[in-house]
Amino acid sequence: MTKRTDEVLGLIAKTTAEERREILQKLRRGISLHPLEREWNVPAEAILAAISRSPDITQRGIRGILAEAVFEQSIIPALLAIGWEQLEIRGHQPYDFRLSKDRRQVGIQVKLQRKESGNPMEFPKSRREHLVKAPERLFCVEVQKTRSGRAGGEATRPYHFGDFDILAVSLHPSTGDWKRFVFTVGKWLLPREDNPELIEIFQPVPDRSDSYWSDDLETCINWSQAKERKTLYRK
Repeated sequence: MTKRTDEVLGLIAKTTAEERREILQKLRRGISLHPLEREWNVPAEAILAAISRSPDITQRGIRGILAEAVFEQSIIPALLAIGWEQLEIRGHQPYDFRLSKDRRQVGIQVKLQRKESGNPMEFPKSRREHLVKAPERLFCVEVQKTRSGRAGGEATRPYHFGDFDILAVSLHPSTGDWKRFVFTVGKWLLPREDNPELIEIFQPVPDRSDSYWSDDLETCINWSQAKERKTLYRK
């Protein structure tokens, strides 16, 4: 920092909260926080206000997109540092990220832990009886596509086994930390009772690593490529 910057910061440190808000408002008139402000010709504050007054279904979608952005910024770089390459995704694919290393490729689907009535949704008690050695605290993640429709006579929202290799789940709803993720192998997810080729909508998610979920993505990738056969909390 320059001497002048130090002097300005020193003066600001002596101001009241109201005076700082006035200074910020004047500075914001000539400074954009993001290119989207210029593209939409609207300040970031207005965008946040619009999100704040939007219905829950809209905010849920935005939180999901935010989880993907945080995943890309906080999780992906560690893999790039050890030789993985992030591949471009073209068109609509059943995964959000695709990585490659030494002729190996993995598709990763990112989801946000589900909330219900503003609180982290716990895995239904009625379904826990079908699980074996599941942790005491078990939350839910909804694993289906956002858009609904039909193609070839079949619903397009369900995921099929094989659509992605890794499921990454943001634990922000239960931890308050956007950088907290857990990962599991796509083929280990619970199947639908009426169609074992489809992935069940609600999947059990712990708040920490165990033998089915890891908080380290590279570990989960190794699990996936080892091709061990098992199903979440089942024999």
